[in-house]
Amino acid sequence: MDATPAYFPSRRLFEVDWASLSDLELVALLIGPGTPEKRALHDAQRLLEAIGSGNLREVCYEDLRHTGLGRKKALAVLAAVQLSRRIHKTSFLPGQPFRSSLEVFRHFQPLVDGLKKECFWSVLLDSKNRIVRVVRVSEGSLTSSLVHPREVFRPAIQQAAARVLFVHNHPSGDPAPSQEDIQITRRLVQTGEIVGIRALDHVVIGAHKYFSFADQGLLSDWSISSE
Repeated sequence: MDATPAYFPSRRLFEVDWASLSDLELVALLIGPGTPEKRALHDAQRLLEAIGSGNLREVCYEDLRHTGLGRKKALAVLAAVQLSRRIHKTSFLPGQPFRSSLEVFRHFQPLVDGLKKECFWSVLLDSKNRIVRVVRVSEGSLTSSLVHPREVFRPAIQQAAARVLFVHNHPSGDPAPSQEDIQITRRLVQTGEIVGIRALDHVVIGAHKYFSFADQGLLSDWSISSE
C-alpha cells in the first residue's frame, strides 16, 4: 500500500509551516534535490522503514547505502544529522535560565546522544539561575580523580558563580547513579557549601530518561549542617 502523501512536501509548504510536515516529508525534501519528488518520497519511505526516524541520529554511511540511497544523498543525510548535533552543542546562551531538571535533560540529551564515554559538565549559574558558563570538566569513567572538587569549583570561583549544577551521562543508557556517582556528588555538595557556591542538582542522563539528585531530595540530606 502506498503511504506517500497526496501532496508533495514542496507544494505543501505553501499551505502549511515546517512543523506540519511529517518525518517522511522532511526526509524527502532532504534527499530530493535532483530527483523527481515522487521518487524522493518513495526513497524516504524506504529509508524510514529500514531505519526508523528515531534512529536517524545514530545512522552511519553504510546503513544509508544499504537502503538504496546513492552516495551524495547518503552524505546529505549525514551532514544534516551532524548539523543538528552542532546546533544543540552551541545552543547554550549566557543569561539563559534553567528552571528544572527536565530542562537540563532536554538540553543535554541530544548533546550526549551517541557518546561512548562518560563526560562530566559543570553549569555555572548566577543568583537567578541564569547561565554564566558551561564547563566540561572530564571525559572517562567517573572517578574521584577525574572529578575532583578543586577542578570542578575553580572555574565557578573564577567566574563568581552563585550556584552550580552538574551533569554527566551514562553510555549504558541506564541513568541510575552508581556508588561512585553518589560519593562524588556528596563530596561536591559539601565542598560547595564550604566555598559558598550552592550545588543545585546533579543530573545523570541515560537513554531517553534521567536521574536527578535534587528531585530525589538527596542534596539536602548531604548538607554539612544536617550532619
